[in-house]
Amino acid sequence: MTNQVRRRTFLLGGATAGLAAAGLTTPTAAAVRASGSATMAAGPFQVVALLDATGPFFLPAEEAFSGATSRDWTGARRVDPDAFGPDGTWNLDFRCFAIRLPAGGFALVDAGVGPAESPASAWAPVPGHLLERLTETGIDRADVRLVVLTHLHEDHFGWSVSPDGVPYFPNARYVVQRTEIRALEQAGDDVVLPYVVDPLRRTGQLDTVDGDVCLARGRGGAVSTIPTPGHTPGHQSVVVRGHGRRVVITGDVLVHAVQLVDPDVGYAFEADQDVARGTRRSLLEDAERGRTWLATAHLRTPFVRADAYPRHR
Repeated sequence: MTNQVRRRTFLLGGATAGLAAAGLTTPTAAAVRASGSATMAAGPFQVVALLDATGPFFLPAEEAFSGATSRDWTGARRVDPDAFGPDGTWNLDFRCFAIRLPAGGFALVDAGVGPAESPASAWAPVPGHLLERLTETGIDRADVRLVVLTHLHEDHFGWSVSPDGVPYFPNARYVVQRTEIRALEQAGDDVVLPYVVDPLRRTGQLDTVDGDVCLARGRGGAVSTIPTPGHTPGHQSVVVRGHGRRVVITGDVLVHAVQLVDPDVGYAFEADQDVARGTRRSLLEDAERGRTWLATAHLRTPFVRADAYPRHR
């Protein structure tokens, strides 16, 4: 099996009114797509959505997702119409999030598809544009204090480490759940570990954590990790809380609006679909109880109000 196939196998193993209501700095969905960024506040924190890349998936949506009814697909089209291309094509974004910390500096959640030589090149639209987006937003890479990787799939760690093993964010600690790394080690992975984990260990920047961890505090708010397994064994999401609002950076808990409409819809490339369904159901049920916005990696809209759309089932 070639490295390219191994890389792909590892991954596969595994609206305008709403934006305005959230107080986003970009006034329209069209402007969000044109600029590649949008910002939402949660108390003392600012969450900035950064579009790294966009393009069609290599499988039609109905092949990638199982158990969805025609009603589910109709609901998903209302939530995220731009995801639906011709002949069943699934169009998706590859998005990262920067969090402006009140004490100074930034946290970055996920690191996109990476440069042309990154492992994601086997299937994703490389090169990504994260580094340009950061510059456009006024974020210096030296000011990034934390890089939180929701999981270790190629389209989420691409700009963590360069192809020659140098971390792109020299002053950051890289936060990964210990369970995620352990699962790769037990599987005998020979792509992800040497590409991203081993270089971060060598520089002393890898910060393995277990479960819920508070990463930063500000007056009236906090940034924390929460375990959200299923898509991968050690998948984590990030919750930004402040002044009665929550922004949950979901990673790949849901990758298409059809899973927002019906959380029981499975994704073919989840490591454990049963666990992923339970995680998704629990996260969405919890999110509906408060003023919660979902910050999504792959929907064509970066911020979605958790209680804005009725769930099926």
